[in-house]
Amino acid sequence: MKDRIRPGLRVLFVGINPGVRSAITGHHFAGYSNRFWKLLSDSRLAPEPITYEDDDRLPEWDLGITNLIARPSPGINDLRPAEYLEGWKVLDGKIRRYRPGVVALVGVTVYRAIQPLLDGAPSAAAGRRPAAATPAGTRLSVVGPQPVTIHCARVFVLPNPSGRNANFTYAEMLEAFLRLRRWTEQVRRGYCG
Repeated sequence: MKDRIRPGLRVLFVGINPGVRSAITGHHFAGYSNRFWKLLSDSRLAPEPITYEDDDRLPEWDLGITNLIARPSPGINDLRPAEYLEGWKVLDGKIRRYRPGVVALVGVTVYRAIQPLLDGAPSAAAGRRPAAATPAGTRLSVVGPQPVTIHCARVFVLPNPSGRNANFTYAEMLEAFLRLRRWTEQVRRGYCG
């Protein structure tokens, strides 16, 4: 799966890994029930309606997309724990190299996978898979801006737009994408040096 990325993006979206249909089509978030592209348009993060086939246009709008883990799979349960740590090393390098203003983690699972690494404890994430379930009442509190940076990039957590995600309604997902848009309009680049 090819990254859609360039230096200095306003937002770099990071998914956990490509699904099977994305791997087949060569485009991000290509699953039939995935709502990422509709959310991007409805939130006005993208200035016009687009589909997965247009993912190469994201940099035109100061947006980019990549994955934590490059290997496609039918679901996250097929990923090996060591892949999270290896994927983080590659993602960390991309963020350092391309310097986006905001890293938008697409899914609470992505955030939970790298959170121990952000806290400076790489051994905590090695050898385990992130918890997919979210305790009731805490799912919304994780979504939104996080009090951490990655190479000066601010971090924002979005709900996973997969059709298999029954934890969030479309309205809740849209509110998170709208919040990201409003927040990125306020974030100033280069604040941490």
